[in-house]
Amino acid sequence: MNIVYMLIPALAWGILPLAVAKINGKPINQIIGTTVGTLIVAIIALPFIKLNVDAKTFWLAALAGAFWVIGQLGQYTGYAKVGVSETMPISTGLQLIGTSLVGVVIFGEWATTSAKIWGFIGIALLIIGAILTSVSDTGTSEGSESNQMGTIIMLICTTLGFIVYNAIPKALSASGAAIFFPESVGMVAAVLLYLLFTKQGKELKEKSSWQSLLAGFIFSIAALGYIMSVKDNGVNTAFVVSQLSVVISTLGGMLFLHEEKSKKGYIFTLCGLVLILAGAMLTTIMH
Repeated sequence: MNIVYMLIPALAWGILPLAVAKINGKPINQIIGTTVGTLIVAIIALPFIKLNVDAKTFWLAALAGAFWVIGQLGQYTGYAKVGVSETMPISTGLQLIGTSLVGVVIFGEWATTSAKIWGFIGIALLIIGAILTSVSDTGTSEGSESNQMGTIIMLICTTLGFIVYNAIPKALSASGAAIFFPESVGMVAAVLLYLLFTKQGKELKEKSSWQSLLAGFIFSIAALGYIMSVKDNGVNTAFVVSQLSVVISTLGGMLFLHEEKSKKGYIFTLCGLVLILAGAMLTTIMH
């Protein structure tokens, strides 16, 4: 079963962007459905998970879930503006870079000189890979150069949400399974606050918001699969294999969503994916 647990996150997180893109809704509809769907699964799973967390852990986990909403809303906006096949490699690369740097600076990872050298080589590969996947030509799915650049800047800013979401659990002693429920509570709370302050409450009634529950179910399968994979295979192996999701979503965007790229764009994207995966391996095995 450990191989199955290892592959579930890659498959589910890879399919998630494709499923979301197929639902005819705005990013706000997609994030409503995803968070509510995740909370539903968390409630169903609650009797099978030991929720032995104190109040501090619960609220920190909820805060992590709230920051996840920032990152995910940025991703969903990216899908709408430049497509899945460009958003995912850039977003994944940025997450890997940010999470690795947080691990080094805050948690003291890459303790040896050798680890730092290989780790920063990995970060360099991630940066080059993300740049390659962002190469665009006129007349393709990414739209104008200004639209593309604006989206990349937006992704850089919102990816901070994913980095905080990934960093907080490292500081908690509770298992990933135990914090899954409080994280999902934080996700829904953050979305409700966002709807309140942006006066978009009517979006709760829209059909596409509830169709997006499917995205929440898929995300939950990936998250729970990842928790089981970490338990059986260790953090490093589980994490690296989960990053195969970026290959599935990027290729899926081009093949199934018919996102157009030039011949140069296809070549650069595929080369970028290879570098991102290589960078993910180097930055992770250094932990």
